[in-house]
Amino acid sequence: MILTVTPNPSLDRTYELPGLIRGTVLRATTDRVDPGGKGVNVSRAVAAAGHRTVAVAPLGGPEGALLSRLLGEHGIEAAGVPINGSTRVNVTLVEPDGTLTKVNATGPEITPAEAERLLDTVRDRSAGADWIACCGSLPRGLPPRWYAELVARSHRAGVRIALDTSGAALAAALGERPDVVKPNRDELAEAVGRPLATVGDALGAARELCERGARSVLASLGSVGQLLVEPSGAFFARARVDAVRSDVGAGDASLAGFLSAGGEGRDALGAAVAHGAAAVRLPGSVMPAPADLDPSAVFTSADIPVDLALTERAP
Repeated sequence: MILTVTPNPSLDRTYELPGLIRGTVLRATTDRVDPGGKGVNVSRAVAAAGHRTVAVAPLGGPEGALLSRLLGEHGIEAAGVPINGSTRVNVTLVEPDGTLTKVNATGPEITPAEAERLLDTVRDRSAGADWIACCGSLPRGLPPRWYAELVARSHRAGVRIALDTSGAALAAALGERPDVVKPNRDELAEAVGRPLATVGDALGAARELCERGARSVLASLGSVGQLLVEPSGAFFARARVDAVRSDVGAGDASLAGFLSAGGEGRDALGAAVAHGAAAVRLPGSVMPAPADLDPSAVFTSADIPVDLALTERAP
């Protein structure tokens, strides 16, 4: 079982448009609404793969009630923490060439009492969990050390924890030694305070995060591929993707694949890349099912292409 924690969940509404023209009235060719937020997306991908998952999230207002109902329809156990504010609604506009325009709402402010109830709910629902995945930015009201406290409490309960966040929240949590951190290329560069031009630069940055406390680093490098640095060594993986329909939630699908495959080693990295590659071929933030995966399109290696530019696609 994988338990996810999403401090700032959302309803994600996606419109596919024939074209995006400012200042006009546009008619969508398709539209859909999905439960959203990075941890929620991880739960959706885990559930789509047929595994049990529990999603912990603050939920408020009619938007929160709809989000809880949608989670149930996806086969996800919703562990909602009632809050005074309303769950946010995000909008994604998709053009025929795959260009995405996203409007993300700020979300509600979490009170100290609500923040403590979130931590208590994670504790109460983590019994029997193989992993806890904590994902996304912190909403207003939660201090940067909130994730660090969650990591510390989870480790005291004997549960492994994966962390997908950035900025001050990531920096604060590293000292509590999260078992996996999952930055993308920009977040990795921000974490080490320098630009990253090549896969070799990303490798050095990932190793630096390990020195600062992360036990393993799973780094998404966009179309170039993904990099895993862990105590057993470093691995690189990529996949063939002929056409991208939507990259919303692709990183979350990757984390779900990685954790569902055990959360360590070359095979888990391959599963992460297979899930991410499948996700970008689907509309909106739809998470891939097993039938969508193509493991034969994934290449993994312990030979890191250190000179490969991060602006290129791996051959």
